[in-house]
Amino acid sequence: MGFEKFLFYLFAGITVFSAGMLITRRNPVHAVLYLVLAFVATAALWILLEAEFLGIVLVLVYVGAVMVLFLFVVMMLDIDVAAMRAQFIRYLPVGVAIAAVMVMNMFLVLGPANFGPELFAKPAPAAADYSNTAALGLQLYSTYVLAFELAAVVLLVAIVAAIRLTLRRRPETKYQDPGLQVRVRKGPDRIRLVQMPSEPVPLAAAATSVEDGK
Repeated sequence: MGFEKFLFYLFAGITVFSAGMLITRRNPVHAVLYLVLAFVATAALWILLEAEFLGIVLVLVYVGAVMVLFLFVVMMLDIDVAAMRAQFIRYLPVGVAIAAVMVMNMFLVLGPANFGPELFAKPAPAAADYSNTAALGLQLYSTYVLAFELAAVVLLVAIVAAIRLTLRRRPETKYQDPGLQVRVRKGPDRIRLVQMPSEPVPLAAAATSVEDGK
């Protein structure tokens, strides 16, 4: 076994292990940390496949930004773990059925009929000046441009929907109305000074306050 194959099996084992720990952990924070580990191991696999751009993007975008955001959100949420456990048995048959369908689909797509060393020849090594980033961009914006634009529209709809779901009025929240600020008038709408006459302080109360200060 060569060193490259050893690294492949090592990172593949870490990916499978972290994915299994992700779906079996009861603590959401631990699950997110295992997902970060799965992303890092997957990025290493991309680099072994000479797809350095995808590996770097996976680390910078998902591990460095998205997963950190997920981690902070999960840590700030008040998740009722007991309620989540109570619903586990209720939805267990549905989860088993979905898992069986996913395994069947993976077997049909990744089975020996579609993958194998006898079906695909080993690609020739790339030249020193070859850029997989340029090749990926060429394919993305020429052959798969329709799928790329559809994915952009789906993400835009998801962003707008998320903003709309969180944009609601809360009675206890203080906010500013720019329209009212623009229409403010010089006199009664601005600061109003109120002059109140001072009241004399009783002597006994003043003596008590002085003694308390001592």
